[in-house]
Amino acid sequence: MTLYINGCVREKSRTNELAHEVLAHCGTNVQEVNLNTERIMPLDRQTLAHRDECLAHSRLDDSIFRYAKQFAEADTIVIAAPYWDLLFPANIRTYLEHICVCGVTFRYGENGIPQSMCHGKRLIYVTTAGGPIFEPHIGYEYVKTLAVSFFGIRDVRMFKAENLDIIGADIPRIMKNAKNEIKSAMENK
Repeated sequence: MTLYINGCVREKSRTNELAHEVLAHCGTNVQEVNLNTERIMPLDRQTLAHRDECLAHSRLDDSIFRYAKQFAEADTIVIAAPYWDLLFPANIRTYLEHICVCGVTFRYGENGIPQSMCHGKRLIYVTTAGGPIFEPHIGYEYVKTLAVSFFGIRDVRMFKAENLDIIGADIPRIMKNAKNEIKSAMENK
């Protein structure tokens, strides 16, 4: 199963457009989490207390674990994350809070090192930017670190299109080049 985390806020999102190019190469079993319609709230004192209570009593069927369990079951994860303020929209950070659950997506080994409880083999991060994407790309590096260190996903890659809002930019050419890169990489996986 491919899990599509759609963090795109704009209706005609170029990031979403590129992500669909990736999804076209991921088979038909795709589940989407649209972060605009899900309206996931940040964890606060009350929700953390509830989550801790559920974990302490092994009540993993509680709805607070819905996103973490879905993430743990996915074979491929595609994250559409527009490049905002050197990072990504806040809805993606909130989603990540909900999937980082010790006992569902990872556990700590005897030496304190996180061990994956996820099925995922591949995570693809898709982004677009009106200007240049600066290095290091903090949002991508953050997601990549979580994927490798907590979720055991070793195949982590990023596809991007940048400089889309620069005066005189050839937007169709930039998008076409990004789509061609995606197609080539996905067909030669």
